[in-house]
Amino acid sequence: MAGVEFGAGVTLSCNLKEYLEIMNDLRLAKVPIAKAEMLIRKPVAEVFEAFVDPEITKRFWFTKSTGRLEANRHLTWTWEMYNHSVQVVVKAIEVNKRILIDWGNYGSMTAVEWIFAPYENDTTYVTIINSGFQGEADKVVSDALDSKGGFTWVLAGLKALLEHDIELSAIADAFPEGPDQG
Repeated sequence: MAGVEFGAGVTLSCNLKEYLEIMNDLRLAKVPIAKAEMLIRKPVAEVFEAFVDPEITKRFWFTKSTGRLEANRHLTWTWEMYNHSVQVVVKAIEVNKRILIDWGNYGSMTAVEWIFAPYENDTTYVTIINSGFQGEADKVVSDALDSKGGFTWVLAGLKALLEHDIELSAIADAFPEGPDQG
């Protein structure tokens, strides 16, 4: 049997019909999560404050917030360039360690957790995990991939701001014609 050739020396040992049957019957073994991580070369307290203080956060992520992140608060975050807002419920704050929120993104609430880990030379390793995506499997996978990309842009913007005092405008520039382009 010749198999299906994918290039770069990769061949699946089945015929094309068998391959297509396998691909049409894909199933998720577990619900995907979005996870973005990055080293920020600033102390934990400064990195943590950048996420809880909207006056700092709006320099690298959203454009408006109805308040500071504090446990049990209900907030609204807005991206004015996209005419888009989400509801935020702050579930937990562990100063300089962890933030946990639920937010109304992708038509339903999902959980977002930030973990701030001290790293060598007074730097911080930030992990952001977005979970709880709902819907059909294809939508869940798409939402998780979009979220990972979005939070990677957020961390890149944070890094540029805190380490170099540069406002990247990465969130606005990712979709200059709006989030539905492409």
